[in-house]
Amino acid sequence: MRILIIDIDTLRPDHLGCYGYHRNTSPNIDDIARQGIVFTNFYCSDAPCLPSRAALITGKHGIHTGVINHGGLCADMFPEGKTRGFSDKLRYQSLWGMLQFNKFHTASLSTFAGRHGAWWFHSGLNEVYDVGLNGMESAEQVTGVVIDWLERNAEKDHWCLHINYWDPHTPYRVPEHFGNPFENEPLPFWINEETIEKWKNSPGGHSALDYGMFGPAHSKFPRHPVMITDVNSARKMIDGYDCGIKYADTHVGMILDILNSKGILEETAIIVISDHGENLGELGCCSEHGTSDYITHRIPLIIKWPGAKKGIIDEKLHYNIDLLPTIGDMLEIKVPEGIDGKSFAQTIKHGTDCGRDWLVLSQCCHGCQRSVRWKDYIYIKTYHDFYHLYPDEMLFNIKLDPHEQNNLAPQQPELCAEASQLYLKWYDEMMKTSPYPFDPLWIVLKEGGPAHSRGRLKDYCKRLEETGRSWAIEELKRRHPEEFK
Repeated sequence: MRILIIDIDTLRPDHLGCYGYHRNTSPNIDDIARQGIVFTNFYCSDAPCLPSRAALITGKHGIHTGVINHGGLCADMFPEGKTRGFSDKLRYQSLWGMLQFNKFHTASLSTFAGRHGAWWFHSGLNEVYDVGLNGMESAEQVTGVVIDWLERNAEKDHWCLHINYWDPHTPYRVPEHFGNPFENEPLPFWINEETIEKWKNSPGGHSALDYGMFGPAHSKFPRHPVMITDVNSARKMIDGYDCGIKYADTHVGMILDILNSKGILEETAIIVISDHGENLGELGCCSEHGTSDYITHRIPLIIKWPGAKKGIIDEKLHYNIDLLPTIGDMLEIKVPEGIDGKSFAQTIKHGTDCGRDWLVLSQCCHGCQRSVRWKDYIYIKTYHDFYHLYPDEMLFNIKLDPHEQNNLAPQQPELCAEASQLYLKWYDEMMKTSPYPFDPLWIVLKEGGPAHSRGRLKDYCKRLEETGRSWAIEELKRRHPEEFK
């Protein structure tokens, strides 16, 4: 058995052809989709990068692993404490460890662990390849290493290869010779002059006028905007992102060609996934993954498994923590005990409904939010607003309003109450089954806030004055008085 995991960072599914996008960004991924199963409601339990991959690798929510932030105490796994043996549990109870224990040769071509100091990500890997550019690499710098590995190993049996491309992640840096295949294609329908004017008046991290997080972007890459001020700069953002997807997809095609030339393409399981999506103006965030919303948490999952169902679209709710037990069940090997994930292997094998009724999603790196995804809705509870002045509660009908333009919370309190009950049910279960008597979200808040916001507000208020948004300052001071002590 051979397993290829194609992990494309910051890839939102609605910018892929197989999920209905109007631009031709992903012909090779679309080809995989036609031969496999497309999951349309697949979400990272914890966002963004570091918490998401911690969840993927452990099969556990961040409230259980402790990894929910990009800095501070909660950027590291909870220690095992007195139950830790000669080796830690992740040695064989992670995704890679489970496979290695069952005689798979495991390899990862990724700079993720080095970029985030997440050395637990390597647990259970036989080989690790880091091209040394800390997530700033371009696809051609990864694919050369992939080709070399496949030339030496492709025809062997019982391997799992993880490949991590970063091209859709900011800064947009696809080589200039690639051109812009989208320069004459329309923008997504909801982005227009009126939308952009609203963005320009909004405060907050990575907003339109603060494209560099809390100020203008300074980039040596010509595809990357400095600020979003008009339709042309909005186009630069969308085209830059879509070119990143198209460029990564081109390299996916190269890998598929090699597998085909080796005669093993049809017998190799292929999984296409991401760590999180990317807000491209939704909730006032431009080219950032700083919220616990539909756009940031929803990620693609495409699985082509030898002998399994083909051409199926699964619309049921799943977490990325569900992938670990699913792979274990597909391989008929023992799945680690004590995980939060739930297998959907029967969907892959037989098309059976294995979905969840609702999900709870978490973000504590930019702001602090938890959300509930159920029915046609997402409910978002804000604990720290990433300086966007989000209300305490937001509610969106993502079937009718997928870009989250109309907050229904004031008009639909009964739905907010329903979501709150689901959240409390989840929270009680998580705390009952946690080895620690505390929620790491509160550690983040007590430390002074999420890593990407902590200590930034005083200087940011000067930026707001300079850019005609001083109206927001007093409310930000009221919400975050600790920043001015």
